[in-house]
Amino acid sequence: MAPSPRRILVTGAGGFVGRHLLPALRAAFPAATLIGTQRGAAPSSGAGMEGAPFGAGVEEAPPPGGGPDAVRPLDLLDAPGMEALVAELRPDAVVHLAAQAAVPASFADPAATWRANLFGTLSLAESVLRHAPDCRFVLASSAEAYGLSFRRPAPLDEEAPMMPANPYAASKAAADLAIGEMALRGLNAVRLRAFNHTGPGQSAGFVVSAFARQLARMEAGLQAPELRVGALDRWRDFLDVRDVCDAYVAALGAEVAPGTVLNIASGTPRRIGDVLEALIARTGLTPRVEVEAARLRPTDVERVVGDSGRARAMLGWSPVLPWDTTLDDVMADWRYRVGVAAEA
Repeated sequence: MAPSPRRILVTGAGGFVGRHLLPALRAAFPAATLIGTQRGAAPSSGAGMEGAPFGAGVEEAPPPGGGPDAVRPLDLLDAPGMEALVAELRPDAVVHLAAQAAVPASFADPAATWRANLFGTLSLAESVLRHAPDCRFVLASSAEAYGLSFRRPAPLDEEAPMMPANPYAASKAAADLAIGEMALRGLNAVRLRAFNHTGPGQSAGFVVSAFARQLARMEAGLQAPELRVGALDRWRDFLDVRDVCDAYVAALGAEVAPGTVLNIASGTPRRIGDVLEALIARTGLTPRVEVEAARLRPTDVERVVGDSGRARAMLGWSPVLPWDTTLDDVMADWRYRVGVAAEA
C-alpha cells in the first residue's frame, strides 16, 4: 500500500459524485485535509457545510455528511488559476471529478465540452506535474469512451478500443489518452473508467433519477400520471455511486503503475425498461409511458457491460450495494427533494 495522503484535492466536490466521495475519503483518511473545489465558489472553510451543501438548491439533495475542510474556486477554463491553486496547495492526492458530464449538453455545445473535459484536465494535470510531482492523480474517466466497441457481445475489458459515439465520450476519451501520455512523463496517474452510476443526490438529467423524480412528483400530486422517457430497450451496466466512490478511495492508496487503466463496472447489464418497472412498482402508480424523441440520442448502443476483473485484482474492489437498495434510496431521495421543493 502507498502512504496515506495528507492533503487531498477533489475537483467538482460539490457535484453528485463529489458529495458522496468526501465522506468516503474522510472515513478512509481521517487525518487528511480535504480541499474541495467548485466553479465560482468563494474561498472558505468547510465548517458547518453539512446539510447546507455548496451549490445546493431546490430539488437538490443534501450531502450524506462529511464536508471538506475548505472550499476553493476552480474553473476548468482558467489555466492560470488552476496553476496558482496547485502551486499553493501542493496536494499529495487529486481526484479529478470536475467535468461537463451531460451527454445532451455535449451535443448542444461540443466545443464547450471539449474545452472543459480535455483542455481543463490537461491544464490541471500539467500543474500537478510541475508543482506536486509525487501526487497521485486519479482521473474520473468514463466507460462512455468505449462507445461503439460495445457492439461486441462480450463484456469489455480495458484492452477494448475507445470508439466514442458522442461529444462527451470523445472529450473524455481524449483526456484519458492525454493523461496516459503524461504518465510516461512522470504523472502518477490512475485512470478509472466508471460505468453508469446512480444513487441519491443525482440530478434529473440521468435516466434512473429522471424516472424517480417524475414518479415522486406524481405521488405528490404535482404531475399528471404520464412518464416521459427515452429508449427503454437498452441495457446498461449500472453501479451505485457509493460503490464507485469506494473505487476512487482504493485508487488513492493502491500500489499501481502510473497510467494504469481500470474499469469500474458491475458486470451485470440491466434493461432500462426493467429499471423503470422496478421504480414504478415501488409507488403503486399506473402511469402512462410516453417515449419522447428529445430524450433519444442521435447515436447509441443497445447493450453496455464491463469487465472489472483488473480493478478487483489491483484494488481489491468490487461493488457491494444491492441494486434494490440503490433503487430504494433513489426513490426515497426524490420523495424528500420533491417535498422540500413543494414547501419552498
